[in-house]
Amino acid sequence: MVSRRWFLLQSACAAILAGAPFRHAAAAGTFSVTHSDEEWKTLLTPEQYEVLRRSGTERPFTSALLNEHRRGNFACEGCELDLFSSTTKYDSGTGWPSFWAPLDKAVGTETDVSFGMTRTSVHCSRCGGHLGHVFDDGPQPTGLRYCMNGIALSFKSLET
Repeated sequence: MVSRRWFLLQSACAAILAGAPFRHAAAAGTFSVTHSDEEWKTLLTPEQYEVLRRSGTERPFTSALLNEHRRGNFACEGCELDLFSSTTKYDSGTGWPSFWAPLDKAVGTETDVSFGMTRTSVHCSRCGGHLGHVFDDGPQPTGLRYCMNGIALSFKSLET
């Protein structure tokens, strides 16, 4: 027999997995690049919009940027601001492009309490687009792991 408690627990788990009630807009604040919601929808693919503007997460191991090993910079898909250097990229084994440090003043952070846990969300400092999360289990010299959604990034090669 299904109890009310079991039903509520299962409903909550389904909602968490779907992410719908816990999704929030891109970072709050004032940014130098702004667009209306409708403009963002025309500038970004539906998948990019879901991540950058609705704080979604791409499936792990699906980003082509996991295998990007050339010298260059990883930039925001929303506004083209350079965010991470390839010199700080490493394989974290998590399935998302990971870096141990961003470029100076390229990203901002805020507390994210979605999915029943407290994490640190990372956003672009120019447009406020959600990029991923930062954790304190990365390599030295920072000990940080900036775990980014590849769909929120583009790569700009510095090789000639």
